[in-house]
Amino acid sequence: MLRRSRIRLTKLIFIMKNKNVKVESFVSKNGNKRRQFLKMSGLAIAGSGLILSCSDDDDFTEPTPDPDPNTFDLGGGDLGVLNYAYALEQLEAEFYTKVVNGSYWSGAAMEEKQILEDLYNHEVNHREFFKAALNANFDAEVVLPESLEFDFSSVDFSNRDSVLSTAKLLEDTGVKAYNRAGKLIETAAYLVIAGKIVSVEARHAAAIRSIIGNDMDDFKLFAGDDIVDPNTGLDGAENPSVIINAAGGFIVTPFTANQLP
Repeated sequence: MLRRSRIRLTKLIFIMKNKNVKVESFVSKNGNKRRQFLKMSGLAIAGSGLILSCSDDDDFTEPTPDPDPNTFDLGGGDLGVLNYAYALEQLEAEFYTKVVNGSYWSGAAMEEKQILEDLYNHEVNHREFFKAALNANFDAEVVLPESLEFDFSSVDFSNRDSVLSTAKLLEDTGVKAYNRAGKLIETAAYLVIAGKIVSVEARHAAAIRSIIGNDMDDFKLFAGDDIVDPNTGLDGAENPSVIINAAGGFIVTPFTANQLP
């Protein structure tokens, strides 16, 4: 587990150069490139400023990569949590990239198109934030590969119900993931960022649920009893092992989370 004794977050800002949605064309990746790592030049991250400074006498131990060369392990501590969040954000960003390139989206009502564009844009921002944070603070060999492969063959991107039901599943799962991951974070600055992201993910879940609920004349679905405990008013929370298992049907690139609960 990597632990920095006195890490100071001096600036952590992600700024989109262009606020307009830029649709990314989906290109399938070669399944053999499981350990392709992002190489960065200093802190020159496109569209962002990310600077972490540490005192010269920081005492930390570099994490040891998983001994199995064919399977990447997320790691433990802050590293493990950030890699875990990065995997989930890659999944959601890839899903919405396919959504906004699909025939359902192109023919959708303007209101729905705008909502899905926003969700796409947010998830791409989240993905790029974690990529920047990880590569600025950890060695490349312990950072999750930047291009995980996913299988969305079970989703019909020309079908509204298929897209919205999958979006609901992913957004609900993402909220539960962040809710539980908070207690695993060791650095306060990361906890603040996680709180900001989970609040956005919860807004996403509510937006998708509202669209589905309007179709069903169920205007309470945005915060239904299936997701918010009616006795406590609290959302759910699940360990990484549960979340990864739930999302496993979409994830092709193998990795383990042996140091996370």
